[in-house]
Amino acid sequence: MSPSVTKAPEETRRKILFAAFQEFHKNGFQGGSLNDIIDAADTTKGALFHHFEGKDQLGYAVLEEIIGPHLREQWFEPLSKSDDPIADIKRTIQQCTARCRQSGVLERGCPLNNLAQEMSPLDENFRKRIEKVYATWRECLEAAFARGIKAGNVRKDVSPRNVAAFIVAAQTGIIGTAKNAQSEELMKRAGEAFFEYLESLRP
Repeated sequence: MSPSVTKAPEETRRKILFAAFQEFHKNGFQGGSLNDIIDAADTTKGALFHHFEGKDQLGYAVLEEIIGPHLREQWFEPLSKSDDPIADIKRTIQQCTARCRQSGVLERGCPLNNLAQEMSPLDENFRKRIEKVYATWRECLEAAFARGIKAGNVRKDVSPRNVAAFIVAAQTGIIGTAKNAQSEELMKRAGEAFFEYLESLRP
C-alpha cells in the first residue's frame, strides 16, 4: 500500500476536524451544520461518520484535539517553567490580543468559552471535558505563581490557587464582554485594568 493511501484517512479526519472547529466557532455547536462541515472538508457524510460516531463525538474531538492543544501551546507551555508569571502572562495576553484581531475571536468569542456557555448546562459529557481544560489552565497558572513567590517575583501573601482561578475567569470574561459589545476598545480598557491588577501582585 502506498504512503499516500495510508495517510488519506488521517488527512480526511484532520480536514473534518478543522472544518468542524470553524463551523462551531461561527454558528455554535447546536447551530453548526454537518452538511456545511462536509462541504468545507470536501468529503462525504460516510467519511464523517466513519471517523466520528455522531455530532457529539465530533464536538468532543474538536475540544480535545484542536481547542485544548491550542491553549496548551498558547498558555500552558510558555508558563510551564516561568518564575515571573506576571511578566509572562502579560506577554502571552499581548500576543493573544494581536492574534484575536487577526482570527475573528473578537467577533466570534473564545471557542472554549463559547462551548462552555452553550453546552455545559445541556450536556454533562461536554461539561466534564470543558472543565478538564479549564482545570489544566488553572493548575498551570497556580504552579507558575508558586514558583514566582519562591523566586521573589510575586508577593508572599498571594494565594496562587485563588489568583489562578481569577485569571482564567477574567480572561474569559474580558473576551466574552468584548464579543458581546463588538468593541476592541472595551477589550483594551479591560486589558489595561487587568495588567494593573497583575502588577499589584509584585512585592
